[in-house]
Amino acid sequence: TFKVALAEGKAAAAPAAAPAASGAGADLVAPLPGTVTKIVAAAGTQVNAGDTVLVIEAMKMETEIKADNAGTVKELCVAQGAVVAAGDKLAVIG
Repeated sequence: TFKVALAEGKAAAAPAAAPAASGAGADLVAPLPGTVTKIVAAAGTQVNAGDTVLVIEAMKMETEIKADNAGTVKELCVAQGAVVAAGDKLAVIG
């Protein structure tokens, strides 16, 4: 969560991401816009929290996109070479 200072000096918490529905798995979303350059964990792969699932390149920099939780990659929503925007769903892990 983030705190945002308002002009009146009060602080408000930014809304947190909504949790996935029970049994549906957790969405892995793009933290920045870029191009998917490498798929590390294919659908059906077991991953631990912190494992790299895929790599996005933006402005000549590679960013490893890591699993937030342990589970199975239920669905890959992008393919290698896909251009993604910040907030796009990349995979579902459950």
